[in-house]
Formats: sequence, structure tokens, C-alpha cells
Amino acid sequence: MRILIAEDDEALARFVRQGLEGEQYTVDVSKDGEQARSAALEFEYDLVILDLNLPKLDGVSVLRHLRLKKPSLPVLILTQRTRVEDRVQCLDTGADDYIPKQLSPNSLEIVHIRADLLAKIRAAAQSRRPNPSPPQSRKPPVAALLENRDSVSVTPAVVAVGISTGGPKALEQILPLFPRDLSVPILIVQHMPAGFTAPFAQRLNTLCPIAVHEASHREIIQPGVAYIAPAGLHMSVVPRLSDSKPIISLDPQPEDSLHIPSVDVLMKSVATLFKNQALGVIMTGMGSDGAEGMTAIYRQGGFTIGQDEATCAVYGMPRACAELGVLARVVPLADIPAQILQATRRRRRA
Repeated sequence: MRILIAEDDEALARFVRQGLEGEQYTVDVSKDGEQARSAALEFEYDLVILDLNLPKLDGVSVLRHLRLKKPSLPVLILTQRTRVEDRVQCLDTGADDYIPKQLSPNSLEIVHIRADLLAKIRAAAQSRRPNPSPPQSRKPPVAALLENRDSVSVTPAVVAVGISTGGPKALEQILPLFPRDLSVPILIVQHMPAGFTAPFAQRLNTLCPIAVHEASHREIIQPGVAYIAPAGLHMSVVPRLSDSKPIISLDPQPEDSLHIPSVDVLMKSVATLFKNQALGVIMTGMGSDGAEGMTAIYRQGGFTIGQDEATCAVYGMPRACAELGVLARVVPLADIPAQILQATRRRRRA
């Protein structure tokens, strides 16, 4: 695989290059946006790692140009910039994923981002491969028959989704397939850098019949709405003291979690509050976040769905759940909405 790094910070570019070359990738480096644009168009790269803050031509402009000229070329954003408009533009222009820079004196080493970067490289490359199957319609799917209709004995009242590497593209594929009158809320933990979850939710909201937004503390969860957990805060559901209605709680604790937000924190709370009326979905991602949460839902009698290996960008989180034996269904990405709609079909929207 041949990779182009567009990064004007020589030290960071060198660390990233050395780390990737250690994985047997062929790596070129461009120090400004104009050079990166020219190189990406002149040579055949398998992937571009693009800083937003480039001299001569900014990263957003480079990304926009690449999407026009080479729409199938995977692009990862390596950035420390915090301007909301830059993040929104990257999402709208079609960046495949994002890796936050860590530039403190103790963290300027590829080891701190290496695992995440390598996983996202593989995921981005896979997400842009031609799909031999026909394209999926954006119309709501006819709910596919479950292998055993009686296996969902209690109609779910909430859907909790855990997803990580490869998630942005996967969610853009499945969330638009849910109808506006969806009878349940969807709670989503997507591992993303700080500052990206709100614009990501805004982008999804423009694509979907259902409403999508970044979750707010103490808001009541509603059917037909998807809530994205904010980066840096755990999302859980708790009963409101006044009337026991389920509301969202956002909290930085526990701080020692590998991921904040954590899929496990969300799903354990859903299992505790909704018991056998919980539906858990574990999707593409590196590691095992969600394994404990999906186990909790499964033990409470809730319904559990895992994305299959063939359609995962990284088959880590679903594998951990499959190995624990807590998945009632293992299905391709495109079938997940139909499975959810079939499971929730008897619930009437309040």
C-alpha cells in the first residue's frame, strides 16, 4: 500500500512515516497543500493522511479537490484544529475518518496514535473498495423476517448502538434507512475525536428521515430520534426523579475508561433501566468496548445484534461479543436496519 502524508510539522511527519514504514507501507510526505494536491493527482496512492492546517493550500481545500478528481481515494484527517466550520466541511466533503494530533512534549510519538491510525488506514481502504453487490436503496427497508419470529418475545423500547473504527461511513449507510415514524429512540456511542461528534450528528441529521443530534444532559429520550454521545463524556440513561421517564445522563466519570464515551457504560445503563426491552447493536470497531454491555443486555433478556465480519471495517468489537456467545443475530451491515425494524414492529409510537 502506498500512502501520502500531507503534514507541515516535520517531526510529526517523520514519526508517522517511520511508524507506517515499519508496517511495510510505502510512504511519501508533502509539506504543503499545493504539493499534496499535485502529488495525489499525479501518483496512484492507496490512501492520503491529510493535516487541515497546511501552508499554501489548506487541508479542506485539498480534500475538496481530491473528492472531485479522485472520489474513491481514501482520506484520513490528522488534525489538532478545533474550528467547528473546518470539522463540518471535512464531514460534508467526505473525509473517511479522523485521527487527533497529540503534540504535548510527552506524546509526540507514533506509539500513541499508532494502533488507532493503522486500524483506520485499513478501515478507510476497505470502505472505498468497489462493492460487488448492488447499491442499497435509501428507502426504508421492508423488515426482513427473523430466523425465528418468536425469538423476540418482548418488543424493544430502545436501541443502543456501539461502534468505532469505520463507524462514520457505516452509520451514514444505515441511519438514513430508518423511517421518520420509528417507534423507538436510538442511542449511539461512536468513538470520535473531541469536537467532531456535534458536526457529525448535524451531517447525519441532513441525511436521515429521523432526527439526529448530539445528546444533551438530562434530555428525555424520544422515539424517532438518534442521540450521538459527545466525545469526552460517558452517556447513560437514568430515570428522571419526578416521573421516572428515561433521560440522558452525561458524565466524564469513570475517567479510567479506555474510551470516553464508553459503549459499555451506555449499554449497562440501558440493560439496567430497560431490562428485556433493550436492544443492543455492536458494530465495526477495534478492541472490545461493548462486550460487557452487550452481555448485560443479553442476560436481562434483551435482543442483541452483531455486525458480521465480512462487512466490518475492523472486526474487533463484534468478535469479542460473538466469542462470549451473547449475540442473538449476526448480520451484514445493510441488514441491521431491517432487523431492528422487525424487532420493534409491534411497538406503537407514543
